[in-house]
Amino acid sequence: TLEGPCLGPLFARFIMDLDQREKWDAQIANVYEAYPINDLDSANIAMQFGKYGDCSRLGIGYCQTKANLGIAPREQLTLCGIQDFPNGASIIWGTEMEDWHNHLLPEGPRFPRAKSHIFSTTLVPTSETTMDVEYVLQLESGGNLPTWLTTPVIVDSVKKLFVTARSCFQGEGSTLSDYLQEQKKKEEQFSNSLLITP
Repeated sequence: TLEGPCLGPLFARFIMDLDQREKWDAQIANVYEAYPINDLDSANIAMQFGKYGDCSRLGIGYCQTKANLGIAPREQLTLCGIQDFPNGASIIWGTEMEDWHNHLLPEGPRFPRAKSHIFSTTLVPTSETTMDVEYVLQLESGGNLPTWLTTPVIVDSVKKLFVTARSCFQGEGSTLSDYLQEQKKKEEQFSNSLLITP
């Protein structure tokens, strides 16, 4: 359970925004949304109009880790999205793209592919000021690394994610207030841009 407002898009920034990710993931070298999918209406049609929530963000992301203790960097190409639900819950999800999508990788040297078979973070409000968060990751590190070596690093990283998120959602620092101000500006711009005709 985390204290604070249940804001899926803000939590997603801790995963997909490099500045936010660096706060908890010492291994991250780069992460960004390489190919945003802006036609969310088509995505929601494909997802049967709300059966799986309302898709509020969708795209293909790129992630690269740093080399560490003689282990080469890893890279990922992941289809990711955010599903929002009427009760205020959100699911942030991702799954690894197939090797035949490698042409979507950025130019430059290639690294072993780590593969997230399943990734999801589910946020469910339990009150106006608290939420339950479930983090699920089924990861293949690539390059024949033994799980006894990679699992402790992944577990430590996830713990650091929750420590960072907890302080943000409780209002420490400016991340939460900056996000809320940004959303307020967007709402004002949207309401000011509506043209109502009879």
